[in-house]
Amino acid sequence: MQRIAGGTFRMGSERFYSEEQPTRYVSVETFWIDVTPVSNRDFAAFVAATGYRTLAERACDPSHYPDADPASLAAASMVFSPPSQPVDTRDHRQWWRLVAGADWRHPLGPGSSIDGLAAHPVVHVGWEDAAAFAAWAGKRLPTEAEWEFAARGGLAAAEYAWGDEAAPDGRRMANFWRGEFPHRREQDDGFARTSPVGFYPANGYGLHDMIGNVWEWTADWYALSDYCVGTKPCCAIADPRGADEAGSRTADGVGRKVVKGGSHLCADNYCRRYRPAARQAQAVDSTTSHIGFRCARDP
Repeated sequence: MQRIAGGTFRMGSERFYSEEQPTRYVSVETFWIDVTPVSNRDFAAFVAATGYRTLAERACDPSHYPDADPASLAAASMVFSPPSQPVDTRDHRQWWRLVAGADWRHPLGPGSSIDGLAAHPVVHVGWEDAAAFAAWAGKRLPTEAEWEFAARGGLAAAEYAWGDEAAPDGRRMANFWRGEFPHRREQDDGFARTSPVGFYPANGYGLHDMIGNVWEWTADWYALSDYCVGTKPCCAIADPRGADEAGSRTADGVGRKVVKGGSHLCADNYCRRYRPAARQAQAVDSTTSHIGFRCARDP
């Protein structure tokens, strides 16, 4: 882990997506955070020690989905399945499939495995899975503010974790999509999906993969807010913890947590969220092939 000295910073961005606005001053206390996302090797040790079964490995409770086709309640997870030609990027169903039998051990579904992927970030883990691992390890999940503060690496207003250019001097700094999403990816780094944790350069705090590779769960419930305070350093919001669960729920009643950092599926033509300020809501009852996590702890 890396110790991150507390401080005040300007959180959010006014340049990209509405959910990142408005920018506001936030202060965080000193904390520790993992240098890399949790890997398949790390997660396998947790499962071996505890016998834990992830959300994706459990069938859904029919009482929670009374109108659902029973066949759709089998253990499953969402897997990125790229189309062979351009599609309407307003419809994510063009590239996401719910695959029965897809889980952290079988990232593409039955017949796939994590052989050779021990150093890649674990995926197909839900928020409760990430929280369970963190508790077992004597840690916790970072808050959204802690995560963003750490991702910025000491750069106060830079767009990326390393500066204002996505690829300074043409150098690839993180695992995000190059090419035309979702049908054409330029595999100039040799990875079609996730990459080994720590493969790309660290930020100013010595942290790897804060941008791209996999989205990362945080402790915070998701909400939009007008942030009536925090517009000046002298009145920074102290250690914000996000919304409550009720405020994060959608029409289906499912709560949503904040995920940060973007993933290998973020692209200029579709999702420019491979930045510290970027954020997204993710339902706590779902798992995917591009979401993982890292842990934090108090001093």
